[in-house]
Amino acid sequence: MPCVLRPDITEDAVGGLDSTWNAFRGRVNAALEKYVLQGTGCPSQLQAAMSYSLLAGGKRLRPVLVLLACEACGGSPEAALPAACALEMVHTYSLIHDDLPAMDDDDLRRGRPTNHKVYGEALAILAGDALLTLAFELVARDVQPPHIAAACCADLANAAGAVGMVAGQVADLEAESLTEAATVELLEGIHRRKTGRLLCSALTMGARIAQADTDTLSRLQQYGLNIGLAFQITDDLLDVRGNAEKIGKGVNKDAALGKLTYPSLLGIEASEQRATALIEAACHLLEPMGSRAQPLRDLAQFILHRDH
Repeated sequence: MPCVLRPDITEDAVGGLDSTWNAFRGRVNAALEKYVLQGTGCPSQLQAAMSYSLLAGGKRLRPVLVLLACEACGGSPEAALPAACALEMVHTYSLIHDDLPAMDDDDLRRGRPTNHKVYGEALAILAGDALLTLAFELVARDVQPPHIAAACCADLANAAGAVGMVAGQVADLEAESLTEAATVELLEGIHRRKTGRLLCSALTMGARIAQADTDTLSRLQQYGLNIGLAFQITDDLLDVRGNAEKIGKGVNKDAALGKLTYPSLLGIEASEQRATALIEAACHLLEPMGSRAQPLRDLAQFILHRDH
């Protein structure tokens, strides 16, 4: 089934596909509320700081992607819910740490003060640490069967660690002093690790839980890399021309911080063209999966045309 790029895709359109998006997001939110409660052994302020960021809402792109991938491969989204929640915990930990003064020094996240602005830097760091470790406990304990849980733990750790998201963040920091010598290849290398790898792990974990074959896993992994880069391009474009109230955080910060971005290297029009090409490639990868993958096609289009 070919991909037809539509400029009218909105979050509501994605969520309106048989109510799948909203239904999955609701299930993720309910499960996160349950999983984040750590009982009497967890200090109350740590519990509050973890909950503050994890339950702040948002599109829940990454966990919904786990459920969509599982369903597209013929599996039960319910079986993939623990992995979906674990991925959102890893994503949230990364946001808490990214917002710290030593990193991006952001004051707002999803329209609210960032974690360290509310709880202080030390507790924000510890809340991120706690969410990261809770994520792996959750996958190891609740994903079945055990060999699938182990494979999902490996996917998530590789995507989040020293050759994945963390490596991308380090490269991003280093690039701040290299903008004159920067290339698109360097930038894409950063974001394949910083953004793309976590999205890939969403797809591969969902597919593994559905016991997908090797070819399907490979296709979904490449789809994830493509939409991950497109997501970052649209993020960079939103920083240039987005609405701060709608986005929920400050805009025009990348240029002020000297960050390497697609618009700074390619310009706005070429950045838009690059994002479109990536989404086209992502959709074509899904063709052998037929109609079951339609929500993934629509999600790709939402990423391309999002305004927040």
